[in-house]
Amino acid sequence: MTVTVRVDATRPVATLINVFTVSPDRQDELIELLARATEETMKHRLGFLCANFHASLDGRRVINYAQWETEEHYRAMLADPEARVHMDQAAKIATDVQPRLFQVRSSHSPAASATEMDGRTPSPA
Repeated sequence: MTVTVRVDATRPVATLINVFTVSPDRQDELIELLARATEETMKHRLGFLCANFHASLDGRRVINYAQWETEEHYRAMLADPEARVHMDQAAKIATDVQPRLFQVRSSHSPAASATEMDGRTPSPA
């Protein structure tokens, strides 16, 4: 069974899409660091909603797709010294880091009948 995240375009949240460029031999190391940072620090910060890490098939990119209740919550995390430690560690592994905030404007999921037919179970985010 495949489980996916359903993005809600009606919910006004701050969506971070952070693209890390990394040497393929360090991609797993970066994802492990980001996951640990999220478990230890980020998810305990006010306004944190979710974080998802995506590894490119060529090993050269890691995408962090995260959501915060508001841009202010995201900015407060950036100013947090404990969070900064993790971000600085990630920047030492990556050769380039491109964080940007976005608003979800449109989201699409399969029709209910298509989901039932192939057994996928979307989960809300």
